[in-house]
Amino acid sequence: MEFMQYLIAVAVVVAAIVIVTKYGVRRTMVYEFERGLKYTRGKFRGILPPGQHWYLPWFTSVRKIDVRPRFALVPGQEVLSSDGVTLKVSLAANYEVVDPATAINKVQNFQEALHVELQLALRQIIGSTDIDSLLAARDEISQKLADITQPKAQELGLRLITASIKDIMFPGKLKETFAQVVTARKEGQAALEKARGETAALRNLANAAKMLESNPSLMQLRILQTLGSSTGNTLILGMPPQTAIPVRTGPAHNRETPPQESEQ
Repeated sequence: MEFMQYLIAVAVVVAAIVIVTKYGVRRTMVYEFERGLKYTRGKFRGILPPGQHWYLPWFTSVRKIDVRPRFALVPGQEVLSSDGVTLKVSLAANYEVVDPATAINKVQNFQEALHVELQLALRQIIGSTDIDSLLAARDEISQKLADITQPKAQELGLRLITASIKDIMFPGKLKETFAQVVTARKEGQAALEKARGETAALRNLANAAKMLESNPSLMQLRILQTLGSSTGNTLILGMPPQTAIPVRTGPAHNRETPPQESEQ
């Protein structure tokens, strides 16, 4: 009788263990790129590192969050510059979750919160910058955008890796004006280069004229050099006329003279 009671007790314990193991205990796997947020009776209890974790679902829940770097694209925002020009600016940001507890427990959606902070920082920067400075110092403006947004991102449990202006779109008339300015600048540069080339050519011609003036024979050598480097040309050289050479007559016996008659 006692043996039967012992077997019944053992069977009850084993059945309880099986039921608790199968239906009471839960297993969760947190991967390397994730972190687990553990809540017991609705209260945050800590962050679970990567690995396998067991918990009782009756009292505890686990929420996993991806901590890999993410990209945030803020589409074109119409922003008014300091000189009263309406621009459409878009930007891109790269960030990661460094404090999952703050990112999840502090705000409802940390991604939307970061988007809003980027938009506010962009409006602040563009609103205090004119068009010329915006185009000339685009990299500096991107750095200023990151400097302004970084403290806000830390309050959200995030780390802002990069933030930069992606596109700047101008109104149609302003595009035409900028195109005309660029065209005029390029035409001016072309005219300047042409004038420099002509000045250099004239300087070379003046130097050549001075050399020919002091050495007239250089012209003939230059002509011969030019003709020697080409084919199919005919060269006629003019020679100075020969001077007449006087011819002296020989002695008198070389000339035939008529015989003279002797006087009787």
